Amino acid sequence: MIVFVGMETSGMVRRAFQAKGIETYSCDLLPSDDGGEEMVYSPDRLPLGRHLVGDVFETLDNLWANDLWPSLAIFHPPCTRLCNSGVRWLHNPPPGRTLDQMNAELLEGAELFSRCLNINIDRVCVENPVMHKYAKKAIWGYRPPVQSIQPWQFGHGEVKRTCLWLNGLMPLVPTNVVEGREAKVHRMSPGPDRWKERSRTYRGIAAAMAEQWG
Repeated sequence: MIVFVGMETSGMVRRAFQAKGIETYSCDLLPSDDGGEEMVYSPDRLPLGRHLVGDVFETLDNLWANDLWPSLAIFHPPCTRLCNSGVRWLHNPPPGRTLDQMNAELLEGAELFSRCLNINIDRVCVENPVMHKYAKKAIWGYRPPVQSIQPWQFGHGEVKRTCLWLNGLMPLVPTNVVEGREAKVHRMSPGPDRWKERSRTYRGIAAAMAEQWG
């Protein structure tokens, strides 16, 4: 089994699958936060995967050319122009930006999401927040997500609704429902890495993916 995690820099999902002894590759235009470019080895010295820097779809083509076609792919496409919380910018762009730029970025984000959703891999998960109607209209063959999950269902006492579009996968079953409904992510202080921290997969959710889909 080979797992591919697209648009991930944290290494959270990749490491969860690697911990199960599964060969897993993550990929992003940026390097990984955990130094995952170095090959990771299991106790018997067999390679379990690595982080690959580059375009997600070009990287998948390269993996396929080397007989490493994944049987499971988990994608985290950027949600900046797709999520319902940012729909206001499509009507009133932020300072220094234009409506044409906002709409162009919306179409670019919708195309990327569409390519992830419709990729020819047996089992696929695409995650994103709740979408606005303009994103749904722009996505090729849009269909509703199979489920939405919360961190508090997987051991983290926080609120951050995440939608999962699934092909060939069963919905995730909550593993550890805990108290706490703090919207910590939404209240995160401004900073250069705020976007990265807001998009990081929770450890409990990554572990559930590896346990239930691996």
